[in-house]
Parts: sequence; C-alpha cells; structure tokens
Amino acid sequence: MSSKKRSNDWAKVAAPTAKIERMEAFFKGYGFSPHRHDTYALGITLNGVHSFRYRKSMRHSLPGNAVVLHPDELHDGEAGTDEGFHYKILYVPPELIQQILGGKPLPFITDGITTDPRIVTAISSLLCNFEMSLDSLQEDDGIYDIAQALSDASGQKRQRKKLNYPAAELARQYMLNTSNQIITMDRLEEISGMDRWTLSRDFRALFGTSPYRYLTLRRLEKAKTAIRAGLSLADTAASCGFTDQSHMTHHFSKAYGISPGRWSDLVLLN
Repeated sequence: MSSKKRSNDWAKVAAPTAKIERMEAFFKGYGFSPHRHDTYALGITLNGVHSFRYRKSMRHSLPGNAVVLHPDELHDGEAGTDEGFHYKILYVPPELIQQILGGKPLPFITDGITTDPRIVTAISSLLCNFEMSLDSLQEDDGIYDIAQALSDASGQKRQRKKLNYPAAELARQYMLNTSNQIITMDRLEEISGMDRWTLSRDFRALFGTSPYRYLTLRRLEKAKTAIRAGLSLADTAASCGFTDQSHMTHHFSKAYGISPGRWSDLVLLN
C-alpha cells in the first residue's frame, strides 16, 4: 500500500485525553486493510455508507448508526458508495471497561453495528468538539455510560467459571510498565501467581486479547507518539522495543491496517 496520502482522504486526531483516543476521518474509497487492535473501536457514521468485513460478513453502517468493534476482532474499512464515508470514532481500552464491570467478560455486540439508542447516545457524548480536550470528569462519565450501555445491550449470560481479575491485572500492569523490555510467560506466571494457560484464558476474557498482543499494542502506541513527535521510523522502532524498522512496520500494518509511513502522511495533527 502506498505511503502517499490520497487527495480525497483525510483524518484528524482530537486533542489528547487522559484515557481514550478519538479520530474523525473521511475516505472516498478503500480505507483500511484487514487488521485487529486490542481496544473497543466505537464509532458513529456521519455521512455515506461505512462498509467493513467483520466476523466473516460484510457490514454496512448508515448515518446515525453506531459501529461497535470488539477488541481483537479482524475488520477492514471502505466506502460503500462512490460518495465516500465520513465518521467519528473513539478507542476505549478494555481495562477501563473492566474497572467499571468488575471482572465480567467483556460485552460483545454481535453484528458490529447497532441502532440501540443507549449505545449511540453514550458514544456520541464523547465525540464532541475535537478542538478542545475533554474535561476529566466528562471523560470518566462518558466511559462509564459506554460500559453500562454495552453491558446492558449485549445480553450476555453470567460466566459460570469465576475469572481471576486481580491476577490478570497484575500481569497487565507489569507489561504496561516494562513494555520496552523482554517479557516472558515465565515472568508473567511469577507476577500473577497463575499458570500460563489459566492466565492466558482469563486475560483474553477480561481484556479482549492475548498477553502478547496486549504488549505489542502498547509498543505500537508508543511508536505512534514518537512518530507524531518527528522521530524517524528507524529510531522509533529502536526506542519502542521492536527488533528493527521492518519488525515495527509489520506489526503496525497488521494492527492498524496502514503502514507507519502512510499513517504519518494521512493524519492531520492538531
């Protein structure tokens, strides 16, 4: 995929907040190749038709619909008509949802698109003026409303086997604090006090992705910040725990559906 920005496409990242990432974008044709990320991707389609493949089916989000992509689910994105599509989207780490739900399995909206007014309203409340940072209390209230709306709308059954949230959280915090270092499952076993297979199962249920992918995405988040700050791709890779630039580019493209170079060209920084 070319790293050159296409004239009809644009994206704008909102002023940073303490907990979430927000973006507004327009794509005339093809947007993103198939990729996964370890956050909820929660969007509102503003104009046009937002088409994407999700759970082996093509979905089509119309204006006013909410797009709800579960962590670690493969998806892409493209315009459903020649007019293109315009949307706003926010990314919420599942650990924030867990802090509210207290160790329940993550809510899942099967179709990836919903018109449920509870979800549409909750998402829209955090997709307001991008020129100003969200007030901290506003941000926390919005995340709480999103967690409750997703939980209420998902209608999930109670989990029979209790998940060890405190132990999985110890492992998550360790990876968060040492993401530039070499981390092994042996070390995570020591940190959490759980065997690796139980930890892996509980971590996936609680945070929506595997420990390895969680660590990789933390490194990629640091890489995005470094690229925005003007660091070269080679220096970014070295500073964020990747073997080399090629290694970072592989994971970046796999996670976000575009290369680091094209992402850098596409995003209009505030």
